[in-house]
Amino acid sequence: MLIAQFSDLHLKAGGLLAYDVADTLSALKRTIDHINSLDPQPDVIIGTGDLVDEGAPEAYELLSGLLAQLKSPVFLLPGNHDHKIRLQNAFPDHKYLRQTVTEDGHLFICYTIDSYPILLVGVDTATPGRHSGSLGLERLHWLDSVLSRDPSKQTIIFMHHPPFATAIGHMDKDGFEGRKDFEHLVQKHPQIERILCGHLHRPIFRRFGGTIASVCPGIGMQIALDLRPEAPSGFIMEPPAVMLHLLDRSWDEDPVLLTHISLVEEKEGQFGGFHPFFNIVNPK
Repeated sequence: MLIAQFSDLHLKAGGLLAYDVADTLSALKRTIDHINSLDPQPDVIIGTGDLVDEGAPEAYELLSGLLAQLKSPVFLLPGNHDHKIRLQNAFPDHKYLRQTVTEDGHLFICYTIDSYPILLVGVDTATPGRHSGSLGLERLHWLDSVLSRDPSKQTIIFMHHPPFATAIGHMDKDGFEGRKDFEHLVQKHPQIERILCGHLHRPIFRRFGGTIASVCPGIGMQIALDLRPEAPSGFIMEPPAVMLHLLDRSWDEDPVLLTHISLVEEKEGQFGGFHPFFNIVNPK
């Protein structure tokens, strides 16, 4: 099974530049072409939030037309830049987006996809009007119930906000509400193979609750990698990238989950063509 993950598109209505710099429309178009050119094709594609930049209906209309070009099934989650009702309305055929958990007067889009060798569990961590992520008691109860149904099935949880600090100071200020309770829940369910996140616009990996949690690079732009505590908030235009999560059993009796990062070219041949190795020497 092959899963492609993209995140943080920050698409704007009318194809306007995000923050007056980032051509997120062009980046998304190239990413769609990139994913469609993969061989083998992904069995499923997941988008882990911040699909548009300001939640405008016109941006979702643009997004839905573009994502319809993907060859593989797509499953989406909102991020803190998304408007959930407008997201649902823009994708009427995506029935899973209607699955919600109510908590503190807010609706959170939480769902399971159980038609693949790996159970996919989408968990909404975005509270309207807030930049930071959270998982409250109702969502944690829902997640615990879902994970208890079949403890033997390998599972991936995907969500927008990572439940850990990343040493990128301006992004760590908000924290993640419910992080410890979530970590204890993850420890209780060892079938969780990965926790796939977005929000940080960089490839980041960490052990969390006995499993591996990761952050996907952004499509629209990348957060500047500045590990000083006082680092200013900002981004750079490194290439977009997607994560490819492959369930593989090449050297093992039991399938294992591997993760690769696939960069998206700005123009064909940007990274050079394919060059075969030859005359390989392994000195004695």
